[in-house]
Amino acid sequence: MTAFKAYRIHEVDGQIRAQFESLTLDDLSAGEVVIRVQYSDINYKDALAATGAGKILRKFPLVGGVDLAGVVESSTDTRYQAGDSVLVTGCGLSELYDGGYAEYARVRADSVIPMPDGLDTFKAMALGTAGFTAALAIHRMEHNGQTPAKGPIVVTGATGGVGSVAIDMLSSRGYEVIAVTGKASSMDYLRSLGASKIWLREEIDLGKRPLERAQFGGAIDNVGGEMLTWLTRTVDNWGNIASIGLAGGAQLNTSVMPFILRGINLLGINSSATLREPRLAIWQRIASDLKPQHLDAIVSEAIEFEALPRAFAAYLEGRVTGRTVVRIG
Repeated sequence: MTAFKAYRIHEVDGQIRAQFESLTLDDLSAGEVVIRVQYSDINYKDALAATGAGKILRKFPLVGGVDLAGVVESSTDTRYQAGDSVLVTGCGLSELYDGGYAEYARVRADSVIPMPDGLDTFKAMALGTAGFTAALAIHRMEHNGQTPAKGPIVVTGATGGVGSVAIDMLSSRGYEVIAVTGKASSMDYLRSLGASKIWLREEIDLGKRPLERAQFGGAIDNVGGEMLTWLTRTVDNWGNIASIGLAGGAQLNTSVMPFILRGINLLGINSSATLREPRLAIWQRIASDLKPQHLDAIVSEAIEFEALPRAFAAYLEGRVTGRTVVRIG
């Protein structure tokens, strides 16, 4: 195979340097499946990795991009044939293995998901890790007994990729959704996705008591810190909190009282390390009962591969609403 274009991340004298390079398959991580990449996307984690703002990569150099979707070029695993439409999200891409910011990727066969009916490579990356994470959170909450009858679900960090998709999925499932955001300008956007109420973050009284008045049936939290602490004190009996992000801090300062007096469940959501069997099941749900109804609104931008390096700053500065798809092939 001839050389192809890739966006590769290096560590040089303790500093992160990312750049476009010409690679061959021999330069990539080992794997059974070679994929001609058509689309990738940008997650907050991608911006951290490519800029060095966060310690994401565990080895160097690596091709960036935690997600990819495309067509199988070749496979030594009989589950996949040349021409199959597939996707990969997380699974150590751009952390332990070369990722999706390249015209070709070589990945481990168990990481590959056959494209579910009802999705294509563009829609798969419009969802990507963010969409999968939102679906995983809802899947686990419902496995723990969450239903619309238990009351509204509050979604924090609502304008981000996970928050946006979660609002869409939840409202489509019949849940009342309360969106929490720091962006007053995004109220119309959040309502268009299905949020029935929008609360501005700075107007919320987080309180200080071990238990506050119960207000929510459950929560999907993308913030962490004091916000997550507040949620543990305000979710009603037997409710579930899916903990996903830590933009507001990694510390959780709470007590055991919400857990033993209200029986709430705090569910840690790790989408990258999800095992293959539930991963397959969740992608089937994403293409069926959890399929977003407003994906066109959530995809705020589709950019060309060449524009990728200029897109990361907006993620680090919190200026991005929704999802960004990167056109690779």
